[in-house]
Amino acid sequence: MEKREVHSPSYYIRKRLLKNKPAMFGLIVIILAHVIAVLGYSIMPDNTPNADDGANSIKKQAPGFKTKLLKKHKNRDIQEVGFIHMMFSGRENPYTIEPVDTFYIKGDSVYYVPFAENYIERSLLINYVGVFYSGTTYKLFPDSSANVLVGKDSTWYVDADEKIHSFSKAQLRQYFLDHNVEERRYVLGTDKRGRDMFSRLLFGTRISLSIGFISVIISLFVGITLGAIGGFFGGFTDRALMWLLTVTWSIPGIMLVIAISLALQSKGIWVAFVAVGLTMWVEVARVVRGQILGIKEKLFVEAARALGIGNMRIIFVHILPNIVGPMIVIATSNFASAILIESGLSFLGLGVQPPMPSWGMMVNEGYQSNWSDGGWFLVFFPSISISMLVLAFNLFGNGLRDAYDPQTAAKW
Repeated sequence: MEKREVHSPSYYIRKRLLKNKPAMFGLIVIILAHVIAVLGYSIMPDNTPNADDGANSIKKQAPGFKTKLLKKHKNRDIQEVGFIHMMFSGRENPYTIEPVDTFYIKGDSVYYVPFAENYIERSLLINYVGVFYSGTTYKLFPDSSANVLVGKDSTWYVDADEKIHSFSKAQLRQYFLDHNVEERRYVLGTDKRGRDMFSRLLFGTRISLSIGFISVIISLFVGITLGAIGGFFGGFTDRALMWLLTVTWSIPGIMLVIAISLALQSKGIWVAFVAVGLTMWVEVARVVRGQILGIKEKLFVEAARALGIGNMRIIFVHILPNIVGPMIVIATSNFASAILIESGLSFLGLGVQPPMPSWGMMVNEGYQSNWSDGGWFLVFFPSISISMLVLAFNLFGNGLRDAYDPQTAAKW
């Protein structure tokens, strides 16, 4: 007699999911988005906090734009941070940037033409190189508090620690060319403040996934708790819950989010977390209630009651583990909804606040910047990012639904 292999239900669920190509495409996009979100600043061309380093003179430049930058050292010490800190919180740029069309060095000065201008400006090379002492010091001149001395062949300055440094003209020129000149390409162009669109889009991935994750956790906690109590106890408790569900469901989601945001009298990412999470619990509660209504009459539940096990233990230890599949499916669907709702909130100015980049806010900024006048990419790139991530979660959610569907299992 031929032996038949017997596997657990999870084996067949996993096998059906892996054979679903659209779901696997969605999963790959989701994994890629999470990798980008975790690596964060470490893979962004502009790794300053919120990718907020820009110059107004190069605003709304098209994708592929390339320019020369003169980098002037900020006249203060910038704290060095480790890789892990930089990956999650960014690192302040020790330089201010000045886009230029061209420049040349003559003597102890640099002459340059600012970007898109037709005049020449002059600045001492030492102004780009040094971090000068900001107090009163007489180390260079006994009768003067000047902190820079430009000589015929050398230049001296007093740094922030009151130490004297000197450069010969050749050394100063070479140091300037090595450390203070950069040619930078903006792969996806620049926004209305001259900031790197590519860096802000990458950071927006972290914002969208963070809001999706926290919002789903909030909605699952509220929805599972209320749905389980209503479905298990029934009677007046269930009727009250269903009334609350019906009333909440009758309010448009975006209006409910706006109402919660206004009630909290605040704006920002944490308000977006709470507001979005508190609008998505209804569907979770409905599904949990329906599942528990069908499970609570099973023999293993009756056996638990006969053994004197408490109601809460029966709900959370014996019943809820049996509806993990539907919860995973609905959590995936809610993740996509949370991203869309947050984007809408940020577009309206009620979600993430500047300068923190959110895809919805970036769409709004592009729309306000007369995007049809050569700035189409300001709207297109964040819009396509929202669409791709939402599509990925929907494809993966549909794949999970089909994998857990008993009818699909019967066909298999």
